Amino acid sequence: MKKLILFGFTFFLLNQSFSQTLISYGHYSISKEEFLKAYNKNNTSSTDKDKAIREYINLYTNFKLKVKEAYALHLDTLQQIKYDVANFRNQIADNYLNDEKGVEKLEEEAFERSQKDIHALHYMIPTPPGADTARAHEAAMALYQKLLHSKDDAGAVAEISEHIMPAKWADLGYLTVFNIPYEYENVLYNTPVGKLSAPFKMPNGWHILKPIAERPAVGKWRIAQILFSVPDNAPDYVKIAIQQKADSVYHLIQNGMNFALAAKAFSDDKTTYLAEGELPEFGTGKYSNDFMNPVMALQKINDVSKPFKTSFGYHIVKLLGKTPVVSDKKDLNNKAELRRMVSQDSRINAAKEKFTNSLISLTGLKPAKEVNATDLYRYADSLMVNPTEEYTMNLPISKKNVLKFKDGEKLTGADWLKFVRDYKSNYQQYKGETNAQLWDKFINFSAVQYYKDHLEKYNADFNFQLNEFKEGNLLFEIMERNVWGKASSDTEGLKKYYADHKEKYKWEESATVLIFNCSTEALAKETMAALQAGKNWRSISEENINVQADSSRYDLSQIDIKNTNVKPPVGSYSPITVANDGTASFVKYIQYYTEGQQRSFEEAKGLVINDYQNQLEQNWLAALKKKYPVKVNEKLVKQMIK
Repeated sequence: MKKLILFGFTFFLLNQSFSQTLISYGHYSISKEEFLKAYNKNNTSSTDKDKAIREYINLYTNFKLKVKEAYALHLDTLQQIKYDVANFRNQIADNYLNDEKGVEKLEEEAFERSQKDIHALHYMIPTPPGADTARAHEAAMALYQKLLHSKDDAGAVAEISEHIMPAKWADLGYLTVFNIPYEYENVLYNTPVGKLSAPFKMPNGWHILKPIAERPAVGKWRIAQILFSVPDNAPDYVKIAIQQKADSVYHLIQNGMNFALAAKAFSDDKTTYLAEGELPEFGTGKYSNDFMNPVMALQKINDVSKPFKTSFGYHIVKLLGKTPVVSDKKDLNNKAELRRMVSQDSRINAAKEKFTNSLISLTGLKPAKEVNATDLYRYADSLMVNPTEEYTMNLPISKKNVLKFKDGEKLTGADWLKFVRDYKSNYQQYKGETNAQLWDKFINFSAVQYYKDHLEKYNADFNFQLNEFKEGNLLFEIMERNVWGKASSDTEGLKKYYADHKEKYKWEESATVLIFNCSTEALAKETMAALQAGKNWRSISEENINVQADSSRYDLSQIDIKNTNVKPPVGSYSPITVANDGTASFVKYIQYYTEGQQRSFEEAKGLVINDYQNQLEQNWLAALKKKYPVKVNEKLVKQMIK
C-alpha cells in the first residue's frame, strides 16, 4: 500500500513538473515547458541569465497578450491568415512524415561503415526466369559446403556447375558503404573477415560473400588519365604498337611535356580529353583492381604512373589530389551528405516501411469488414472498362466502409476505387501490381495520409511549429491594425505628438548632401566626372536607369563623417565605395549645419512615427493587462534561473 501511495505521489510530482504554470493572464496560462521551448529557440546567449529570462518573460507575455486579443477579434478566421497557415502546413508536413530516429540510425550505420573498406569475393547461383528454384537452393548449399572445406574456389565453382547447375564467382576488390545494394552491404559488413556468409536469396539468384581483407577507408582520389584504347580482338602487332605509343608518351611527359596537352593530343577517352584528362572524383569500389591498384600506388600530388594495362587498354595516370575519409561524426557537411545519400538509397525503404507500420498501429487503422476481398478486387478490375468518377460512385461498394481509424473516421469503397484509378493511371508508378498488392499500398497510403492530416494531434513539435507560425501572422495583423497602420495614418495624432515632444527632434551636427548609387565602379567614375564638369545631377539620373541619386539632409554620423572637426570641403566628393555586389556609391557635400537646430515636422516624421507607434503600443498593452491581468510565478522563475 505504501508503495502505491509513493508511486502516486511521484507521478503527481512528475505531472506537476511538466504542467507548472509560469505565467497567467486572465483565464489563460503559459506553462514552464512552453516558455522554455520558445526561450531556448529564440533567445540569444547571455552571461546574465537572470536578466535574460526576466526580459524574455516580459516579451513573451506581451506577445501572448496581443495574440490572445487577435483571437478575441476572430482574426484567425481571415481568409488570408487561413490561406497562409494552410500553405505553411503543406510546406512543413512532409518533414514529419518519416521515422527520424530510424533515418538517424541509418546515417550512423553508414558513417561507421564508411570508416573501412572490405575486400570481397562473390559467389553466385543465378536463377533466370524459369529456373528450378529448389535445385538452385540445393546448388547454393552445396557450393557453401565446398567453399568451407576447400581452398580451391575456382574448382568448387566448376564442380557445382558440372554436377548441379551453373555457378560463378568474382573478386569484387575493395568495397565501402553505398558501393553495392544495401542487402549485400549488410551481409558483407556483418560477416567476419575470412569467413563465408550464409547463402542468401535475391531475385536474380543465390549469393555468398566472403570478406578476405579490410583496411581503414582510403577516401577519394582526383586523377587525370591518358587512355590508349585497345580494340577488342586486336592482333598482337596492334597491341604492341599501342603499348609502344603509350611508352613514348610517358617518356615525353617525363621529359617535360605538359600532361594536359598530352591528354588533349593523345587520349582516346573522349569524355575527359578536353578536360585535360581529369576524371570526376571517385572512391573505393568505383573501378576494378587493375585500375585502382596503380592509382593507389601514387603517393604524391602530381606523381605520374607508368603505362599500365586494363581491359580498356593502356593508361597513364596523374594524381591531382586526395580527399581523406571524414572521421569526425559531428562534421556538418558530411552529415548532410550522408543524409542525402541515405535518402536516395534503397536502405531508406526499410525505415519508410517501419514508419508506415507504426502509423497503422498509431492511428488504429483496420479493415471495416463491410466489403469482402473478392468484391474489392472485382470492382477494381471493372475500372479498366470505365474509369470515370460517375461510374465509380454508382458501384455497390462505393458507399460501404472499407477501412476505419480508432477515432471513428472511415474510408469507403469510393476511396479505394479512386486510389486504384489514380495509381493505375500513373504509368511511371504503376508496375502491374496485383489487386492484393494495391490493397496493401492503399492501407499504407491511407495511414500516412490520415497521419499527415492530423499531425497536430500526433506530433507536438509539428503542432508547436505550426502554432508559432499562425501566432506570428496573427501578431503581424493585429500590430498593423492597432499600432503600425494606425500610427502611419493618424496625421493629427502624429502632429500633436510632435508638438508635445518638439525638444526630442533636434538636429545633430548635419549636412545636406547628394548621394549617388551606380551599378558599377566605372559608371560611378563617369558620373562623378560629369558632375565635376557641371552637368545637373537630376539630368544624370534621369538619363541613365543605372544611376540613382538623392539630395537630402543627414546627421554627420549617418554619412560616416566621424571626425566633425575635419569635414570634407563644401563641393567636394567622397571616395567611391564599391559593395560586394559590384555596385558603387559616392557623396557630394553641399552644406553643413551646426547642432541643435529644430527639425520640422516633415524632417522628423520618420522619428515621430516610430515614437508614436511605441506610445500606442504601450497604451494598448496597458489596456490588455487590465483585460487579462498578468501574474508571474516568481518561485518558478527563480528555479529556472538556478
